[in-house]
Amino acid sequence: MPTLVLLRHGQSQWNLENRFTGWWDVDLSPTGVDEARAAGRLLRDEGFDFDICFTSVLTRAIRTLHLVLHEMDRLWLPATKDWRLNERHYGGLTGLNKQEMIDKVGAEQVQIWRRSYDVPPPPLPDDSPYAVRSDRRYAGVEVPRSESLKDTIARAVPYYEAQIAPVLKIGKRVIVSAHGNSLRGIIKYLSKIGDEDIVDLEIPTGKPIVYELADDLSVQRRYYLEEE
Repeated sequence: MPTLVLLRHGQSQWNLENRFTGWWDVDLSPTGVDEARAAGRLLRDEGFDFDICFTSVLTRAIRTLHLVLHEMDRLWLPATKDWRLNERHYGGLTGLNKQEMIDKVGAEQVQIWRRSYDVPPPPLPDDSPYAVRSDRRYAGVEVPRSESLKDTIARAVPYYEAQIAPVLKIGKRVIVSAHGNSLRGIIKYLSKIGDEDIVDLEIPTGKPIVYELADDLSVQRRYYLEEE
């Protein structure tokens, strides 16, 4: 039975500061480091093991994966990094405090930007200090100026189908360390969740989500791994 574990990175410094992060490369907070290590210990203690790992090209997800694997004595496992597993690009909201934006434009508008399925935030200005188009990790990539959840799913799910599913089909045990919205896309696809319902799915930081899959990769069971 193929096993897939999805893990949202531990709390980042901008999670702590209540700021929109997106593709900006923010590190874990001290709490996030603790969350990642705890997830690794829990996976180890519950008898989980992996053959291959996938993550984004953002530090908070990569470092979460490394901390998990360190606790499991599995830092040597192969890991594939890809921008398609990045967080949703928050466009012109990047770096802004969420509460300050609510005070400025109203809770309803911020909620639309954050939680609607297909409405992207305002685009990131070309002269923004948070622009990443010149970052060498995105060489050859058409970096978006903003993304809706629908846009994020449109890159994350094809990546799952092309790169992760074939590995699962040959019996490999897989962990994916990524972000709230890229993981929403994979969960939506696997669990057949509707467009309106997926926007309300909360994915906590540092809590492993376990998928037990049939040989055809249909879902047998989905659950959070938690300490008893």
